[in-house]
Amino acid sequence: MPPDRTMDAAVRAQLDAAEQLRKAMDALRFSAPVACVYNPLDYAWNAFRAYVERYGSAPKRTLFLGMNPGPWGMAQTGVPFGEVTAVREWMRIAVPTGRPPDEHPQYPVEGLACRRSEVSGQRLWGLFRERFGTPEAFFADHLVVNYCPLLFIAASPRRNGTEGGRNLTPDKLPAGEHRALYAACGVHLRAVVAALRPRFLVGIGAFAEARAREDLSGADVEIVRILHPSPASPLSNRDWPGTAVRQLLDAGVWAG
Repeated sequence: MPPDRTMDAAVRAQLDAAEQLRKAMDALRFSAPVACVYNPLDYAWNAFRAYVERYGSAPKRTLFLGMNPGPWGMAQTGVPFGEVTAVREWMRIAVPTGRPPDEHPQYPVEGLACRRSEVSGQRLWGLFRERFGTPEAFFADHLVVNYCPLLFIAASPRRNGTEGGRNLTPDKLPAGEHRALYAACGVHLRAVVAALRPRFLVGIGAFAEARAREDLSGADVEIVRILHPSPASPLSNRDWPGTAVRQLLDAGVWAG
């Protein structure tokens, strides 16, 4: 398919980089305890593309970097930290998604019909909505991306002998497997930074900050970190928005 000559160059660069990342991810294989791997860049590509086309024009002053999709966020909507209500009602992205070929029964993909809420995404996009009001105001200077596009579901046998599942983050993969994964993700991250030319990259949590520092060594971007909004973190359950805003103000990302 020939390139769309009317498309913003930064948007086209991001989509090209995401297509290369998608192909690289599809070529990887993961061993136990990984039972299922979801790649939203495959089955939710149209929704991801709509997000980038609508909000990914350059330049961006700040790029927020997450770890990987959550089972009730990007895995459902194709949008990073894509809590369903925020995607459908605030970003106004209502693009149907498909389903992964190897779907775990404990983590069904229902797209925008999903009734579960991704708490991390609810907190993150809720903060942006509260501070900026409209998506246009936020995305004028910001974009949110994930480092890794894959959701990993690990086997988790239950006491009754049936097979359950649990979310497995990329840092918990065996070293031999995350090496190839990180290499491909680093290529993608560098391409996104080159396209958007941000002054700041904000790692959402320690993992994202660490990967950015390694993959963007020497790049002309200031890397900072905010607390991850995951409810698994006790600190995040104590006024996460207030903590994140203070961290962004202290780093000079946002002005008071």
